Amino acid sequence: MRKASGAVVAMIVAIALYFTLFWGIDSFHVLTSPSYGLDDVWHSQFIFGIGRVFHLAPEALIKLAAFFAVMKFAAAAVFAVHVVDRVRVMIRGGKPEGEILEAGLILVVLLSIASVAPAIWSQNVPLVHEQTVELLLAGLAAALTIIERSYNVASEPVEHEVADEPKIVAPAGARWFSPWR
Repeated sequence: MRKASGAVVAMIVAIALYFTLFWGIDSFHVLTSPSYGLDDVWHSQFIFGIGRVFHLAPEALIKLAAFFAVMKFAAAAVFAVHVVDRVRVMIRGGKPEGEILEAGLILVVLLSIASVAPAIWSQNVPLVHEQTVELLLAGLAAALTIIERSYNVASEPVEHEVADEPKIVAPAGARWFSPWR
């Protein structure tokens, strides 16, 4: 069973590395571009789709593209922190902080849903496919996290209390409170 847990951890780290590298590079490209990535027509179609739905002006489209880039950068940074945390656990031992991964997964899910909705509205199947793969990776990472936690809970020793001895809550000779005396 330990090998299954190692495979689960390896897959979680691989997914975290994927989002760290690809979303980090993508956000860096968008943030360093003079038009905030709007010149890359294929990867910015969801921005234009959201702009069509909300009737955004060009200036608002640029702000929206910058917002998505910053959010992708934040998600990539969260996943990078999780990878560093996993390396720390491998070297020094202890337990990894699962909340870090969960925060990154929440960001991925929110950004992926916001990105895939305009692609569905415009019936752009290749763009839907690209965004859905990232959403499915986030779902897989969440499922693997649940499996890892259930494995850790099952492997921890459980201390059973003896039910024969009653626990004393009040000291001997204590008077009980009665509001009607």
